[in-house]
Amino acid sequence: MKLLTLSQCFLMAAPIRLTSITRRASFSSATAAVKFEGGVSMVQGASRGIGLEFVKQLLENNEKGHVIATCRNPNSSSGLIHLKNKFAERLCISQLDLTIESSIEASAKSIKEKYGHLNLLINASGILSIPDALQPETTLNKVEKSSLMLTYEVNAVGPILVVKHLWPLLKVGGASGTERDVAVVANLSARVGSIGDNHLGGWHSYRSSKTALNQLTKTVSVEFARKKDPIACILLHPGTVDTDLSKPFQRNVPQGKLFTKEFSVQKLLSIIQNAKRDDNGKFFAWDGQEIPW
Repeated sequence: MKLLTLSQCFLMAAPIRLTSITRRASFSSATAAVKFEGGVSMVQGASRGIGLEFVKQLLENNEKGHVIATCRNPNSSSGLIHLKNKFAERLCISQLDLTIESSIEASAKSIKEKYGHLNLLINASGILSIPDALQPETTLNKVEKSSLMLTYEVNAVGPILVVKHLWPLLKVGGASGTERDVAVVANLSARVGSIGDNHLGGWHSYRSSKTALNQLTKTVSVEFARKKDPIACILLHPGTVDTDLSKPFQRNVPQGKLFTKEFSVQKLLSIIQNAKRDDNGKFFAWDGQEIPW
């Protein structure tokens, strides 16, 4: 099946363009208001695992909502292709390479041209290990510059650049079937990124990259608040989820603490759907409890 680009997603509809490029530009077209009344959500890192499950549940839970799913190699994701066959009119799949800023810019431009706005942005990508290339360090002696730089680029730098380029499109609205008073940016972090909760050590590259993501997200949230933008920028810890990312490390997970993708994403979407303005800058676990920085 050939996947459509964002530019092809709405060939049957008249082009929708903003008449202003200001940050809070009004999306006033009556046609567009009807077309996207269920809200527009974007999931970055949607090819598999938690990201793919976010796409699935957003589509299933809101029959009018539109979802943009991005990843580096869309044609290799059988899960996205299956969802596209099922939700052809409401799912648009786009290529976005998190390590190339021009790719992020191009995706943002296409979204602006075809949708005009976003109500929800989820950064779900992340790396922990790569066979024969990257493994969590059990001791300082195993720390390598290449591992530190790669995890930082993918887990921290990339997501923040996505927020940077999509920020002008974030608009208050009812994505995910809710009527929030804020748009939401949700960056997937991890409890191991908490400095205050670090009692075991190890995993230097992964921990530090998530800590960096936390700090960058917190700093962005302060700017949003200062500019009075109606956006809640939050961090989410999904728990230990049965995905390819965690599979090599599941042996020591306590019984009952290894979650399915379906369970974790359901919990995280509940947090997102109920997000309020004063949640801006907070770090939540899957059960809604705040995690110390």
